Amino acid sequence: MNSGPLNIEPALKALAAALHGEGPAVELSIGADGALVVGHIETPGCDDAVAVVRTSGSTGSPKATVLTVESLAASSMATALALKGEGQWLLALPVQYVAGIQVLVRSLFAGTRPWVMDMSGGFTPEAFTAAALELTDKIRFTSLVPTQLQRLLDDPSPETLAVLRRFNAVLLGGAPAAESLLAAAREAGVRVVTTYGSAESSGGCVYNGYPLEGVSVRVDGDGRILLGGDTIAAGYLEAPDQESGTFFEEDGVRWYRTSDLGSIDDDGRLNVLGRLDDVIITGGVKVSAAHIQEELEKSDAVAAAFVAGVPSAEWGQAVAAYVALAGEGAAQAGGGPDGSGDHAVVLEQEWRRTLGVLAPKTVLAASSLRMLPNGKPDRLAMTAELSALHQGK
Repeated sequence: MNSGPLNIEPALKALAAALHGEGPAVELSIGADGALVVGHIETPGCDDAVAVVRTSGSTGSPKATVLTVESLAASSMATALALKGEGQWLLALPVQYVAGIQVLVRSLFAGTRPWVMDMSGGFTPEAFTAAALELTDKIRFTSLVPTQLQRLLDDPSPETLAVLRRFNAVLLGGAPAAESLLAAAREAGVRVVTTYGSAESSGGCVYNGYPLEGVSVRVDGDGRILLGGDTIAAGYLEAPDQESGTFFEEDGVRWYRTSDLGSIDDDGRLNVLGRLDDVIITGGVKVSAAHIQEELEKSDAVAAAFVAGVPSAEWGQAVAAYVALAGEGAAQAGGGPDGSGDHAVVLEQEWRRTLGVLAPKTVLAASSLRMLPNGKPDRLAMTAELSALHQGK
């Protein structure tokens, strides 16, 4: 197995060639030995393709998204404007996903040297701090997911907090961030910028609720969020028959139809309300999984929650919750659902009293949520577990 930081030199060289039109599109992956693999991909009909990035696959089969010179250049320029400068980036996310590859691309456009965190032993505050101390530029950035930021803020070492404070901006995306986490970061003096976007929009294109320069956001009649502008991808490489309506052009603007629900307030700020498949119809009543998740996370016993609808003979769909326990409960859960049944029973009883018909009919308690390598919740895996548990009752 590969130990130490990834060698990103071949990736930087291949991406630079593609950006200059001197090489084929690049797809990055991690080999069985843990080393970075640089693949060269043919993109028929798209001569200016730079990178092919797989979506996370958190809700289905990953799609190969084609990012072009135009989309990546527009994204990098808009990011630099929003962050008020270009600087040195610390790579602390898997490089094969869009947030990771953007660290390399932004560095190439800025002419700076990215530093790679050693993640061979997983994400740890010690490894992050060691890598952050290697940065030499006065202007520095990194991208994290909420779970990573929480670990860093929970770390008792003053050096960890000190290096976090040195970043001009910590981009936070990949999953919704709890308001309590954002408040803790602000109180600690960490400059966090929440981001919204996906591989199809060249990564985050909405910062702190507002679209970047050159990005358009609107909400369709069904409440679906639409993203438009030059950062939008060329399309999907392997599934053109599945993208009907996903990408479209209107009045010269390229748009991407997301699977998220949202609203735009009077100040033009985007509020992401959850996914379209977030709605659970249980006993004929429509409820929002995101709303129930928010209610569950108000409990001091819960560090994080995932809520889904599972098949039910009685209810059509039953509300089910996969909860990561906090404090002593997490230690007793031991890294998985085994042995956590007592905690689940107590939580179910509590929520039936406080939430009534919205309370989960099935609760699976563990020490942590199931996560994908890019830091997003593994929705498919947790839904399958919850469904099996509910059917077994």
